[in-house]
Amino acid sequence: MTNDFSIRVMVPNDRERIKEIIDLSFSRVMGFFAFHSLGEEGQVLVSELRGEVVGFTKLIDFKIGNIKYGCVLWIAVHPDFRRKGVASVLTAEGTKFLREAGCKALFASVQRRKIGAQMVLMRNGFRRTSFLELWRLFRWRVLQFYRDIWLAPGEVVLIQLP
Repeated sequence: MTNDFSIRVMVPNDRERIKEIIDLSFSRVMGFFAFHSLGEEGQVLVSELRGEVVGFTKLIDFKIGNIKYGCVLWIAVHPDFRRKGVASVLTAEGTKFLREAGCKALFASVQRRKIGAQMVLMRNGFRRTSFLELWRLFRWRVLQFYRDIWLAPGEVVLIQLP
């Protein structure tokens, strides 16, 4: 089924459909931030099936010191198209995009209760990380890291190293 889906960069006409997917996928508070992040810096990729957007991912990159990192900030799929590989393809294409942009390591933050999202990320090379590992990587800049990835309460951080 995933062969039927195409991935492309979001265009302004996609916003209404993405808003619908956000409303069906996130709490009201998280949905607010997800929707408003669409216009912020970074890139949004959408998955499309026969001209209809069925999922999206928001990607950002940031620097800490002189090193560039990437983050899968949001990923969501319309409920009618879940469990069909859409999130996995979006994740793979998103990580490829960030790697090609020169990101040294990639991160994702996911609500602790969203086990399905965590599993998709893990199948795509991410693993859960700890504060101690992040401290070893960033030292005193770990707070900048948390700010840059928009970490919210109740979320876990996943990492993908080269």
